[in-house]
Amino acid sequence: MIQLVRGFKDILPEELSLWQYIEKKAISLFSAFGYKEIRLPLLEKSALFARSIGEGTDIVEKEMYSFIDRNEEWLTLRPEATASVVRAYIQHKMYATEPLRKLFTIGPMFRRERPQKGRYRQFYQIGVEAFGSASPLLDAQMIYMPMLFLSRLGVKDVKVHVNSLGCEECRPIYKEKLLSFINTKEAQLCPDCQRRKEVNPLRVLDCKVLSCKEAIVGVPDVLGSLCGACDTHFKIVLEILSRQKVPFEISPSLVRGLDYYTRTAFEIQTDLLGAQSAIAGGGRYDGLVSALGGPSTPAIGFAFGLDRLAEVVSQYQTILPLGLDVFIAALGEKSQGKAFDWLCELAKQGFTVEMDFDGRSLKSQMKQADRLNARFALIIGEEELSQGAVIFRNMETKEQISISTQEVVQVIADTISFK
Repeated sequence: MIQLVRGFKDILPEELSLWQYIEKKAISLFSAFGYKEIRLPLLEKSALFARSIGEGTDIVEKEMYSFIDRNEEWLTLRPEATASVVRAYIQHKMYATEPLRKLFTIGPMFRRERPQKGRYRQFYQIGVEAFGSASPLLDAQMIYMPMLFLSRLGVKDVKVHVNSLGCEECRPIYKEKLLSFINTKEAQLCPDCQRRKEVNPLRVLDCKVLSCKEAIVGVPDVLGSLCGACDTHFKIVLEILSRQKVPFEISPSLVRGLDYYTRTAFEIQTDLLGAQSAIAGGGRYDGLVSALGGPSTPAIGFAFGLDRLAEVVSQYQTILPLGLDVFIAALGEKSQGKAFDWLCELAKQGFTVEMDFDGRSLKSQMKQADRLNARFALIIGEEELSQGAVIFRNMETKEQISISTQEVVQVIADTISFK
């Protein structure tokens, strides 16, 4: 038997009810804040991610699913969505029609990393991006929205960890301080960090290797190196979060996993996933649009890991699959034909309806109606059909009435609409 590729998973119908519930909540909330959905291809040119995410990142060096196509061009299954959204923003000149463009996307990403609890090689993200404003108000909105989203999902005990990474003016100053500190700890660093520290010493702060975590204890505080503009920007963001009663903690070593972040960076963390505590994260990336060939455009975004989020939400509430409106239990060949006619007509009018196609016993069919969580059942046999009548049963109260076969569709429509 051929089985799944390691690190991938099937999302079965029983799980999808929870996923669809989360997605509907996301679409409703982000639309209320003025964000519009964009759908992007799974494949992009590999250079897009090398230039945006960073050559020295684990994603680019170790985790991307890349291959050469028949035109001798390197292509990659997208490991994250922001670079693809930026590519679309530039390619379609979205900046020419709206000064502030607000977008969100939902879909799969691919990274070949070690599978573990809540983390897969094909995983799903809900991503939100905004282009065209450098205002700290937008930063605060990007943190407030996912916290409101979690609240609406019933998720508690989460906290925002927030930091500022500075800008092109002040970050080089901090990098020099950081590199000087790291050089004194070089012997404790893993081989990857020893190599990458010269390219981007911030990468060391994001390393998950225990020896590297121990080495950065006492690392210089990035907030002490911010220029006046970045310091003011960050303080306004924190002031707004306090005013909106968003619980947060300043985390000076938080840099996120991608090279394109500037100024505000944040993660939303929970204790419900073990070591993998982050369920959402993001930040500002004011230089990414121009780095990929577009005009200088301030931008900011965040993403939820949908797989992890579903796992967290399931610990707070059980989302039951939506039940059927009607199950039709038909006994006999003629009754089945009539039942099929009703099924088509009811489905055409927007009701959810199912029937038994194999002529099983009435007992078996009613058990199926219960398994499908049907609200009502139509029961019809050859005798009832000859009399022009059908039994209409409320599956919750078990009350039932006899109705004319000519009135079936109208009675169901009136009853369910009234309910």
